[in-house]
Amino acid sequence: MSAPSLPTLPSSSSLNAPALVLGSTSPYRRELLQRLGLPFSVQAPQVDETALPGEAPAALAARLATAKARAAAVLWASHAAAPADAIVIGSDQVADLHGQALGKPGHHAGAVAQLQAMRGQTVLFQTAVCVLRPATGFERTVLCTVSVGVRDLSDEDIEAYLQREQPYDCAGSAKVEGLGITLLRHVHADDPTTLIGLPLIATTALLREAGLDPLRTPNAA
Repeated sequence: MSAPSLPTLPSSSSLNAPALVLGSTSPYRRELLQRLGLPFSVQAPQVDETALPGEAPAALAARLATAKARAAAVLWASHAAAPADAIVIGSDQVADLHGQALGKPGHHAGAVAQLQAMRGQTVLFQTAVCVLRPATGFERTVLCTVSVGVRDLSDEDIEAYLQREQPYDCAGSAKVEGLGITLLRHVHADDPTTLIGLPLIATTALLREAGLDPLRTPNAA
């Protein structure tokens, strides 16, 4: 999914509310945010996702979520027609296999290697969300963790799954909103949306703290 070259400006009915900006082009995060019924714009932050030496998966997810939100805020502010008051959301997810970070595989061979390493194991999906509102100085990042048990997959299982799903843009190659759910033994989470990539319970709590309550916003769809 490509980001718009210019932001989608709010309607006249919402001019008194801060604009909402998603700092991600992930179609999964965009679909999740749409559930809140709020109009939002998309900015594609250019952030180097390389882990720092010795950086733990949870720390990596939190750092990247914050970096993406800040980068998206800068991009938003660069548009002359964009409202100055905006709330920006950044998020990142890292699969954590016994302390080893597993990101997006990017290709078939990478996905095979990830799934072979994960089979029969418990994997932690570290998902961080950052919400910031530059006009007020508000910035907060929250980390949410999901514990996932992966079945003892055969090589044939892995190949069949990858041929049908091709989850090369998903952390740990686990596209759980699709056939990835068939790879799992269990999922333990406080918020089921966390595993898909944007923890909506944490996100809505942060939005309220920042001054935007989805239940009390007149322009909610």
